[in-house]
Amino acid sequence: MKRYLSGSAALGALLAGLLTASSVIAQPAEAPVGTAPAEAPAAPARPLPQGISESVAAVVNDDIVSTYDLAQRMRLLIATSGVQPTDENLQQFQREALVSLVDEHLQFQELRRVEREQKIDILADETEVTEEIAGMAQQNNMSGDQFLTFLAQRGIGPETLRDQLRAQISWARWIRGRYGSRLRVGDDQIAAAQARLSAEAAKPQYNIGEVLIDASRVGGMPQAMQGAQQLVAQLQQGAPFPAVARQFSALPTSAAGGDAGWVGAGEMPPEVEAVVAQMRPGQLSQPIPVKDGVYILYLKEKRAGGTAMLVNLKQAAVGLPQTATPADETAARAKLAALKPDIKSCATLEATAGKVQGVIAGDLGEAEVADLAPQFREAAEKLAIGEISDPIRTQAGLHLVAVCGRRAASAAQVDKQQIEQRLFGQQLSMIARRYMRDLRNSATIETR
Repeated sequence: MKRYLSGSAALGALLAGLLTASSVIAQPAEAPVGTAPAEAPAAPARPLPQGISESVAAVVNDDIVSTYDLAQRMRLLIATSGVQPTDENLQQFQREALVSLVDEHLQFQELRRVEREQKIDILADETEVTEEIAGMAQQNNMSGDQFLTFLAQRGIGPETLRDQLRAQISWARWIRGRYGSRLRVGDDQIAAAQARLSAEAAKPQYNIGEVLIDASRVGGMPQAMQGAQQLVAQLQQGAPFPAVARQFSALPTSAAGGDAGWVGAGEMPPEVEAVVAQMRPGQLSQPIPVKDGVYILYLKEKRAGGTAMLVNLKQAAVGLPQTATPADETAARAKLAALKPDIKSCATLEATAGKVQGVIAGDLGEAEVADLAPQFREAAEKLAIGEISDPIRTQAGLHLVAVCGRRAASAAQVDKQQIEQRLFGQQLSMIARRYMRDLRNSATIETR
């Protein structure tokens, strides 16, 4: 593979035009590190500077990637990732956009070669691409036309999005069609995974979002680390994690906004596992270097392992300081005692209690029985599910406590089908990444 690097005044001027206020597309999935408004005011795209003409940004086996293509892809990344362009991260956008365009040219070249040789249709047609756009628009509470108008207001032509989606749909179809039927996740692999999970059942489990910056794709570990650091900074400033994962992550979970679901010990790289064990729910990690690149994690939830008993509690409470008079305490007890018969279930507790002046109701979430305050622990151990305690006195006040769920921590096991799907996805993702690496290594790529 040959690469020729040189400066480009035309490209620099085009990129400078991207440093403009930019609103982002709201993400339908839960956006743990910030969300964007669905109908933010449009920022007009900056026109090409006068005297600057379109030029060549790269040549991929004689296919040309123009500076216009590159600027368009950068605008699309900005609009759909929620990462705001700055002087510091503009080079990352340029690198990601150029790498994506080069990869897509290689994919289209390979797919057309296969179509010619095997006389089959692989490339997605216009209907498929339009359906994908409609799905994206629906996720953002827009019609297809509104979605394309949203992009047009940011200087993004419809073919920029259509080309990206056509490449994604077609390449995924080819990889799954060529290798999916050959991959076999054996019963021994599933049994080994189940045995490992059972052995690790005493350890905590984590519900995580994940992003992997693939070092081989972006030019090496230094570039991957730099890119990850810039993404973390943007996530901390409010960029939606799902949107960032969809545009930048090399993992198969990118299609789901980086949502990896519940994972346990042994299911993550050791470097990642060591970091997530120290994180708190709601926390975003710093970049984590691993063998193939750099991880970014978002910890959504954490649950205990082992044989610990977990309970889900709700409460209705009256605030009462320790210095309250006996008369105040008697009145508060009477108020809660009168309320208790009206609460028919956990589902109605908050609404029912909310009608009584001076009573505060809420969901206390899931916790280990052993970690509860002594007064609540006794209720959690003795009450049946759906049953409500008598008023309990704490330093904060008086509480009615309802047990809304109870389970052993080790009961949340991943079933055989989930394990098989995860192993299949991991193998297919590894094959796809190797395939792309081989295409890059055998191609003639000139960037200018």
